[in-house]
Amino acid sequence: MFGQGPLIRGNGYDNQGDVLIDARGAAARLGATQMDRPEDMEVNPVNGKVYLALTNNTRRTDRDKDTVNPRANNRWGHIIEIAEDEGDHTSTKFTWEIFILCGDGKVPAHGAFFAGYDPAKVSALACPDNIAFDSKGNLWIATDGQPGVLDINDGIYAVPTEGSERGFVRQLVSGVSGAETASLVFNTDDTALFVSIQHPGEGGRWTINPSDLVSRWPDGRGPNKPGVVVVTKSEGSPVVGT
Repeated sequence: MFGQGPLIRGNGYDNQGDVLIDARGAAARLGATQMDRPEDMEVNPVNGKVYLALTNNTRRTDRDKDTVNPRANNRWGHIIEIAEDEGDHTSTKFTWEIFILCGDGKVPAHGAFFAGYDPAKVSALACPDNIAFDSKGNLWIATDGQPGVLDINDGIYAVPTEGSERGFVRQLVSGVSGAETASLVFNTDDTALFVSIQHPGEGGRWTINPSDLVSRWPDGRGPNKPGVVVVTKSEGSPVVGT
């Protein structure tokens, strides 16, 4: 709150509005933990826990590592799972654990971790950006940055948060070259998953020379256009499976 601790006029805050506008700077002055590029935070409708997607942070050094951000040069990002005391959203205390340390589980140097699931059996995953849940409590992850760290397109991934397959990451959608996948959302009965395709063809140029194009999505001719796609099963059953 304005007027408490370092949140005073001498530090550039004239009122509570200034504190809210400069929320990150105010938090830093109060000693808040600096996270690795938080992009999205969502509540699991089944287990009530909160999940935080941290896309990456290549500026973190060995000196800056902490328990909740354990990797220096965190190119692949990670996801935190938060449980509020007694499942009460008004609680002032919570516990947390690292749900996923992203990367390619088949590459030991990545140090990937998937909630204890065998890392050699999951889909490689990096740069979690937007997240969502289906009605069964499975976490769905849209990525932004995989071409630069895994040499694959961004995509959509699903992972159970409970049970014997907790941490078993599997890819459902591969995005478009040069694009990030984002803003994923299910309809009410999980039979349709909507995904936005942002900036397809990034890294190329729109010229008369076809070789300058990274992508010609969506019509095969160009120029590239962002859009929204819907993923369904041909039989109309829920996308999430059984």
